[in-house]
Formats: sequence, structure tokens, C-alpha cells
Amino acid sequence: MTPVNDQPLLEGRDLFLTYAGSHVPAVNGISLTLRPGELCGLIGPNGAGKTTLISIFTTLLRPQQGSLDIGGIDACRNPGAVRQRIGLVPQDIALYDRLTGYENIAYFGRMYGLTRAELRERAAYYLDMFGLWDKRNRQVAAYSGGMKRRINLIVGLIHEPELLFLDEPTVGIDAQSRHLIMEKLAALNSERMAMVYTSHYLEEVQRLCRRVVIIDLGRIVAEGTPEDLVAQTEGCDNLAELFLKKTGEHLRE
Repeated sequence: MTPVNDQPLLEGRDLFLTYAGSHVPAVNGISLTLRPGELCGLIGPNGAGKTTLISIFTTLLRPQQGSLDIGGIDACRNPGAVRQRIGLVPQDIALYDRLTGYENIAYFGRMYGLTRAELRERAAYYLDMFGLWDKRNRQVAAYSGGMKRRINLIVGLIHEPELLFLDEPTVGIDAQSRHLIMEKLAALNSERMAMVYTSHYLEEVQRLCRRVVIIDLGRIVAEGTPEDLVAQTEGCDNLAELFLKKTGEHLRE
């Protein structure tokens, strides 16, 4: 990771995107700034625009309006220049079942241009960190759900990005794996890795994130620390109650 500075690491301004065939914007004028070392929780109901916004931030989608700078680079014009600086842990497991855990890490590490020595050192470090060193030579097809999630996470970390995007990284796994992932993400963030964390487990967000952004219908409807947002909203004792106040209680999908 590059040295710490006071400049924004991510700066999105007036981002707007409407999918073909839709008359409703998926992202409707969102502006968001993230500084080095921040851990920001991005939450919202299904269909609120979270995945679209993450796809814009990770250069997988280009906004129709607005601008996006990552590390001082125009990410819309030069997406390739910023991809080495960011990491993505997608909600869907993005691994090859027939490869071992180590082979998956090595495959993606080589795509990021890591040398053989760097790859060996980092793979050993992260496999040990996430309790998978002894399982590294098993095929991923034989892994439990929690093990797959942890390898999925290591793949997003192996090039040691300055900014890591995590889309539901603990969905559908056991309590022990969730606890380990949360613990290690907090440790990595304490070393100044910035993160954007999305989850429907609001207790995770309240525990892990020092800043929360709630979006709904493609817009930001609340932003601040979990404690301040709860304290400022009458009748709310926690983030889950605040979330329902801001987004409503009706089912979305």
C-alpha cells in the first residue's frame, strides 16, 4: 500500500446511471468521498443501487454522468490505471472449483503481476491469517461454504490494494467463519487499508464500520457514524431500527 496522505482516496461526484430499458435511475446523483484508512459501510434494501454503485467504483460500469477519481486518477477515462490499487470481493463466489485453494490464489496473483516470491510470501501470510494453510492443497469443490468465502476474500487481498470493496463477504456462512472474517478485516483496516463494506447483517456493519452510508432508490438517504445516526433519529436504539426508519418496512423483492 502507498504511504498515508490526507488526499481523498476515492472521490465520486454526482454519479448517475440508468440501465437500458429502465426509466428509473439505479444510481441517481450520488456523491461519496473516502479517505485512506476509512472503513465505510454501504447499506440499503434490495434494489437500492448498492451493487451498481460498487460496480461503478470498481470500474466494471461507467456512469452516464458524474466523475470518479481513485488515488487522483480519473477512473472513468483510465480504468486500467486504478485496478491495481483496488480489490473486489464479490457476493458470488469467484473461484475455480477444480483448482486447489492455493492454485486459485496463485492464478489471480499472477494476473495482478505478482512475482513468484511475492506470491509465495503473501499466499502463506493470508492462508495462515484466515486459518486455511493446512487446507491449501484441497480442491475448492471440497471446501465448506465458510472456507470458500475465506479463499474468495484472500483472492481480493492478494495484491494488497489500498481500497477493498466487500460485497456481502459473510453471506450464508457459519458463525465461526463470520467472526474470523470480521476480526481479520478489522485488523487489516487498522493497518490503513480502506474498505467499503456492504452487508444485510446490520449488526456486522454497526460493529465494524466507523461510517455508514444508507442508500435507497439510487440516492443517499443518511450518512454518518452509526452512533450519531442512531442518536439523531427519534425512536431508534440501533442501526437496524434506523435502517427501517430511513428505507421503510415494505418488502422490495
